Amino acid sequence: MDATTVNPTTATPTRRVPTEVPARGTIASTEDRATRGRAARRAVPRSRHGDWQPPGGRRDPLGILADQERDRVPELVAIRHGRMAASPFAFYRGAAAVMAADLAGEPSTGLNVQLCGDAHLLNFGGFADPGRRMVFDVNDFDETHPGPFEWDVKRLVASIEVAARARGLDKRSRQAAVLGTAGTYRRAVREFAAMRVLDIWYARLDLDTIQRRWGPSIDPAAMANLRRATAKAQAKDHLKAFGKLTRSVGGEVSFLSDPPLLQPVTEVLADVDATRLRQSVTASIRAYRRALPRSRQHLFDRYRFVDLARKVVGVGSVGTRCWVALLLGRDAQDPLFLQVKQAEPSVLQAHLAASPVRNHGRRVVEGQELMQAASDIFLGWTRSEGPDGVSRDFYMRQLWDWKLSADIETMRPDMLGVYAQLCAWILARAHARSGDPVAVAAYLGTSDAFDRAMARFARAYADQNERDHRALTEAIAGGRLDAATGI
Repeated sequence: MDATTVNPTTATPTRRVPTEVPARGTIASTEDRATRGRAARRAVPRSRHGDWQPPGGRRDPLGILADQERDRVPELVAIRHGRMAASPFAFYRGAAAVMAADLAGEPSTGLNVQLCGDAHLLNFGGFADPGRRMVFDVNDFDETHPGPFEWDVKRLVASIEVAARARGLDKRSRQAAVLGTAGTYRRAVREFAAMRVLDIWYARLDLDTIQRRWGPSIDPAAMANLRRATAKAQAKDHLKAFGKLTRSVGGEVSFLSDPPLLQPVTEVLADVDATRLRQSVTASIRAYRRALPRSRQHLFDRYRFVDLARKVVGVGSVGTRCWVALLLGRDAQDPLFLQVKQAEPSVLQAHLAASPVRNHGRRVVEGQELMQAASDIFLGWTRSEGPDGVSRDFYMRQLWDWKLSADIETMRPDMLGVYAQLCAWILARAHARSGDPVAVAAYLGTSDAFDRAMARFARAYADQNERDHRALTEAIAGGRLDAATGI
């Protein structure tokens, strides 16, 4: 949220689900839909997906990153470079735009779904659903956009290969993990293709489902660790954030100052008149409120705005305008923290059709609601004008709500493979909700041809990712790029 002036009239007051993403073939017979999938297989054989190699005239990946950074906060860009330079996997996390440009040159199945756009391993995780149960789902939608289903699958399997290399797994173990992931995705899509529409929509992944589906593959000690991690995540709530991020002086609550990672808005925009600053923040929050369903507006009205701070998050998104807002309900023991994150055009948009909505915060929100089994009750969007006179889009959600993330650096090799399969099942369910699972299932078929192609692609793209990461570290070492490490 750029906190100076805002034009509330630019906020979209109503929600409409994107019209072109739900499978257009749903009015056709099941056989016609399957025929479409088999026709796509003839046009783009499954084995073709494994034939990736850098095309002639491939864009410089550092140039792609530089283009992204033109509208980012200048003093934070060096942090982004430092975080991406830490390892090939860290680079991969921040290089969704690079991979999108590479995938754009590949043959497309034309079987479109709502893509996550950045479906790597760490963009899945656990959080509280509105019924206060821990669920596991896709949890990052900055790049969500309609497009061919295989783009998400390729992003996922390549991340497994990259992460497995970082863990020192041998070639055979890495291949088994990727094959298991692709096979799980293929079988799950076929399972969803045979289900009733509402059953697909209601399908979700929680601890009981994990135990039932993957229990035999999970060591009992590892399952016990997962349950302990879940219990620990349930303590990561607004009260936990209140203790870590705020201070109280003379009865007034405000954010701590811990630059550059956390800075109160009055420090970030010290040259803006305080009264004008508060008025503009309040106006922007009101615009966000109007994008909420009426029942959520009633709930939101029980809170009052207290403070705003800039918070550096993630890897690839570092440098975008990300804020955290503190609101209080009954008293200081009733806090609500909302993450306010800038929504830029998806990295996929340059290579696919334009977004069906003009506000990219709304694009993120509606894509998330299409793909997730349950979404944050405070998920919404707004648009505000910054001190530079530029209007930018934002989406908002709760900052911490039982957030559970995988620690792939310490995860046992066998659990890495199981975790990757959980991600694949979640991705298949998200694609089945937003696309035509019958057509995709017919394309994938019953053999492991697609799985083997994904294993070949993952190896080839992980090699490319290592070369791109090396180019970044060499640019930093040579002084061509600034980098801040250890932040």
